[in-house]
Amino acid sequence: MSKALGLLSGGLDSSLAAMALKRQGVEVTCVSFVTPFFGSGRAQKAAAAMDIPLIVRNISEEHLEMVKNPRYGYGKNLNPCIDCHAMMFRLAGRIMEEQGFDFLFSGEVLGQRPMSQNINALKSVANYSGYSDRILRPLCAKLLPVTPMEEQGLVDREGLLDIQGRSRRRQQELAAHWGLKEYPSSGGGCLLTEKSFTGRLRDLFEHQPACTPADVELLKIGRQFRLSPRAKLTLGRNEDDNAAIRTQLREGTLLVRACGIAGPLGLISGTPDDSDLRAAGALVASYGKGKDLNQVTVAFSQDAQGEEATLLSVAPMDRQAAAALQVQ
Repeated sequence: MSKALGLLSGGLDSSLAAMALKRQGVEVTCVSFVTPFFGSGRAQKAAAAMDIPLIVRNISEEHLEMVKNPRYGYGKNLNPCIDCHAMMFRLAGRIMEEQGFDFLFSGEVLGQRPMSQNINALKSVANYSGYSDRILRPLCAKLLPVTPMEEQGLVDREGLLDIQGRSRRRQQELAAHWGLKEYPSSGGGCLLTEKSFTGRLRDLFEHQPACTPADVELLKIGRQFRLSPRAKLTLGRNEDDNAAIRTQLREGTLLVRACGIAGPLGLISGTPDDSDLRAAGALVASYGKGKDLNQVTVAFSQDAQGEEATLLSVAPMDRQAAAALQVQ
């Protein structure tokens, strides 16, 4: 029995690719990679439903460095799909070699995404990964050249598929026929494809090119304000945001809150000067219950309990001025 290691996102295509091989007797294991831009939750649910072992690996730091400067560039937003798929195959290939799998596979469909799943893109992904002769794409394999895995009898080409194009009709029919009852809708799952998030990421890359995964995590919370090229404020919109901000407090960041007045919690990152601190305090005051007061006392601290805080009296910032600083 041959052994295959597949890239599993938890979406319909990657699940069907795994099932197509499993149905012809291949011993299937899948891998899901975790980055600041997507997690493994959907993959874990799908693997459990299909009774397929799943390996989960966090590749946040390596993946972020690739996103900053992808060889093949970006898609519509900041999604470097070709580089990303190649990286995942490259990392999966190392696992394949370490653990004795025979080949790799994915749920890519020829022509489903014009930029990243055309024939040239599929070839680029395979070549750039370093494992071009060990990659199988079960859902569209009959439309592609015969692979060494088929020639060697590791997989039966007749049991593979010839799906192409953007329609999901055939996949949905297969899911019903094979008993795959629950799967997420198409699209989504990667923050790099979302315009609202990638605006924040572009700002981070521009002002902090040495940013880390922890800096990216901040972009997922609340409102973002660019105080200056040196510093940024993350501002909570509700209690959940405030709680999330507390978890992101680390060396080099400052919590800021209004004293004695209900309102948001803020986190200053970067290397703020006095003008940045004053602007951050004015923003916190503006979005709290003291927005109509002449002066609000705000506290800056380096711990979640607010101990040894530095106090500053500020006037709440005008909302029009605040909007000019907000990162979209």
